[in-house]
Amino acid sequence: MAINRQPSLSEYVLSRLITIVIFVTLLFSLILFFTPENYKNNYFYISLFIASQLLLLFSVYFRTKRISKELKKVEHYLSGEVKKLDTSAHFFTREFENINLKLIRILRKIKKREKEKRKYTAKIKLKNRQRSDMLSAIAHEFRNPIASIMGYSQTLTEDEDIPAGLRLKFLGKIYNNGEKIEELLSRLLLWNRFESGSQKLQLSQFDIKPMVCEIAINLKDKYRGREIEVEGESMVLKADKALMEIVIKNLIENALKYSKEVIRVELDGRSVKVIDQGVGISKENIDKVTKKFFRADGHSWDNSMGLGLAIVKQILKLHNTTLEIESEEDIGSVFSFEIKR
Repeated sequence: MAINRQPSLSEYVLSRLITIVIFVTLLFSLILFFTPENYKNNYFYISLFIASQLLLLFSVYFRTKRISKELKKVEHYLSGEVKKLDTSAHFFTREFENINLKLIRILRKIKKREKEKRKYTAKIKLKNRQRSDMLSAIAHEFRNPIASIMGYSQTLTEDEDIPAGLRLKFLGKIYNNGEKIEELLSRLLLWNRFESGSQKLQLSQFDIKPMVCEIAINLKDKYRGREIEVEGESMVLKADKALMEIVIKNLIENALKYSKEVIRVELDGRSVKVIDQGVGISKENIDKVTKKFFRADGHSWDNSMGLGLAIVKQILKLHNTTLEIESEEDIGSVFSFEIKR
């Protein structure tokens, strides 16, 4: 248990007054003793008394100044101008020492709360900036399909003599753009579930190869003239089938967007690899492409509203695995992951 070495304020004042009185008494007793008798008269005694009182007052004033100095330290703490707490500050009375320690504790709590408040404010600003980025991304991605739907619809409405073949083509364009809007909305809803933590896994055991082949066939219809090769044996795994379909589709579609060559999907043991010979990703952007709303300046690497690869990353995280990316600019990229059986 710590022992307070400092005296209390009353003890300090009393001890100093006793010291001063003893000192003044001794001093003037010596003066009286050594002063010749012929100098001792009424004026001498009056002068001696006044001098003793002045010395006493001066001593009291000096001690009061010291107390005032202590109070100024306390006032400095309370002013809020303290940048760094002085825990080594020494106070000569117990009361001031206790006040100092309590103030230090209070100020530490205040500074901690201010730090937490700054962090919270920064977090709010980041959320607002992300919300702004999201609205910007939504507006950017929805503008083109909506404009196309409006344009083709207006043409069909205003021109009744459009040939049947061209009419069917325009209706197909309207359908495709509507499908794109529906897909963008699905991604937004899925990402919102990830953000809120409400997305849960629905695990089942299935062979991933038939799923990959079906996705490849559907994407070949969407990207006419493109080749998607699926290599490897059957791979039975336990995962969320619907979410895994989103992962495979997003990875293959990304490869199709940024490559004009054949896309290869390799199934090897527990590993799934999507390989392209496209524009590639720069070294400084490899760690960024899986972040939401990321857009690189070069090659317009926007991965569908900046959510495609971010969603892939979150889905794989739910499956306790990660997305690995190997890429070189103008050579190609390899996106891979492993799922335990």
